[in-house]
Amino acid sequence: MAEDSDMERTEPATGKRIERAREQGDVPRSRELATCLVLLVGGSCVWMFSGPVVTSLDRVMVAMMSLERAAIYDPVVLMNLMSARCLDVAIAVIPLAFLMTLAAMAAPLTLGGWLFNVSSLAPKFSKLNPISGFANMFSINSLVELGKAVLKTLLVGTVAWVTIRSQLDAVMGLGVESLKTAGAHAAQLLWISFITMVSALIFIAVLDVPYQLWNYGRKLRMTREEVKQEHKESEGDPHIKGKIRAMQRAMARRRMMAEVPTADVVVTNPTHYAVALKYSEGKMGAPKVVAKGSDEIAAKIRELAREHRVPLLEAPPLARALHTHTEIGDEIPEALYTAVAEVLAYVFQLRTYGQFGGTRPVEPTGLEVPKELDPLTAPKKPRGSQRRTRQ
Repeated sequence: MAEDSDMERTEPATGKRIERAREQGDVPRSRELATCLVLLVGGSCVWMFSGPVVTSLDRVMVAMMSLERAAIYDPVVLMNLMSARCLDVAIAVIPLAFLMTLAAMAAPLTLGGWLFNVSSLAPKFSKLNPISGFANMFSINSLVELGKAVLKTLLVGTVAWVTIRSQLDAVMGLGVESLKTAGAHAAQLLWISFITMVSALIFIAVLDVPYQLWNYGRKLRMTREEVKQEHKESEGDPHIKGKIRAMQRAMARRRMMAEVPTADVVVTNPTHYAVALKYSEGKMGAPKVVAKGSDEIAAKIRELAREHRVPLLEAPPLARALHTHTEIGDEIPEALYTAVAEVLAYVFQLRTYGQFGGTRPVEPTGLEVPKELDPLTAPKKPRGSQRRTRQ
């Protein structure tokens, strides 16, 4: 399908896509890197443990060639002797075999890490399809693998030919050396040849590892639609999340409006802002904001305040400062203590007047609000960080 073509798959794989592929046993691997590591470890182990192994083999050969005539015709003695000598060789070879096995198991993990997946062992009948098998023979991966095989053959063959040719005189000279000296010299020549040819494989591995990582990322690329769908599955549908946020805001607004009737005073701006304050002596350290809002919400706060006979006080600078620098449930800033104290004193006097009569208190005017707290008089902030404020 067109949507599954490489032209459509332009987005890099997400973390979830990579994790899903890993669960299915699909991780980047480099056979060339694994081969190089196994050969290097194997060669190093042979070099380190060659002494004990050669000594054990020497003892076995000496022992097997120094039999008495009677032992040759006694199967029991012969089998016991062979078992003892084979055990000596096995003990000498065990470290080499263990390290080689460990290297063979650990080498593939150098790229892609440890992964055990039972589903990879399940038979896949799709692999038996001759049509898909024929198509895979001419796929890009098959051509790349063929190219690597040809390059590896040419490179290793060339390096081997150059190495052997450069050491030809030394090899021919082994015939005139003593047995002990020739053995050590031959081992040295073999080690040099081995390291030289493995170095050629390292060069191929250095090229193969970035290719395998790139090819793995290309294989897991996604279409934009797949990325959107995965984002919806992991983060949720934006429309549903928007509805949830709207419901949460509505619930918070209802809880806020329920606090307006308990407020002591509502400070207004006079129409754009409304902030409801409450103070309980002995229970609060300072007056708290129980509700605030602008425009329609401010109008609703004023309406509820009138219905429940909560005093309304028009003080634009104070209303702007409270709305800008406080959140619902916060105590008022210390810099506004004096202005709010005048407001609350007026409210308490108003309550006394309502209960006992007398002279009606005068609404406070000219409340002192620090210029840095009033959005209209505060120093201008850099462009992009200014808060839009209404008068």
